[in-house]
Amino acid sequence: MEESAVQAVKLGDLQSGVGKEIGVSPWRTVTQEMIDQFANATDDHQFIHVDPGRAARETAFGGTIAHGFLSLALLSTFAFEAIPPLEGSGIGINYGFDSVRFQAPVKSGARIRARFVLADLNIRPSGWIQLTYDVTIEIENSRKPALTARWLTLTYVEPKREEA
Repeated sequence: MEESAVQAVKLGDLQSGVGKEIGVSPWRTVTQEMIDQFANATDDHQFIHVDPGRAARETAFGGTIAHGFLSLALLSTFAFEAIPPLEGSGIGINYGFDSVRFQAPVKSGARIRARFVLADLNIRPSGWIQLTYDVTIEIENSRKPALTARWLTLTYVEPKREEA
C-alpha cells in the first residue's frame, strides 16, 4: 500500500475527531489538460469542457469548466493528501455517497482544495470501519464551493495477533 502524505492515527484518536474537521488538502490547479484527459476517459466532450473559444463565446463561464465528476474524482487524491490514515489499516475503499451537490463551476485554471469533517465512524464486527465524511471542495476566491458531499469509505484494520 502506498504511504500516505500525513501521519497515521490510532483508532481512539480518530474516534475523538468525529464532528470535527480532520484535514484540508493543498490547493490544486485544474488545468485544461486535466479536463481534456477526463473528457477522453469518460467520452464526455461537451464543448463547455473542451472548446475554450466556443465556451468563451457561447457561455457565461468565460471559458471552459471542469466536469463536475472530475472535481468529485479528485476526492481520493485530496483525501490522501489531507486525511490521516488509520494505524494498522491495509486497504481503503469507496463505499458511496449519501449526497453530492455541484454548487459552482470550476473554471479551467482555477485552484481547488478539499475540507474534510469526520461526520461518523462505525466499527463493524467484521473488522471493517465505515468512515463518513462531510466534504467541501472549495474554489479559491469563490464564496460558493464547487461541491459538497457526504462520502462513505471503508477501511480494514488487521486484528492484532496475540504473541505466544
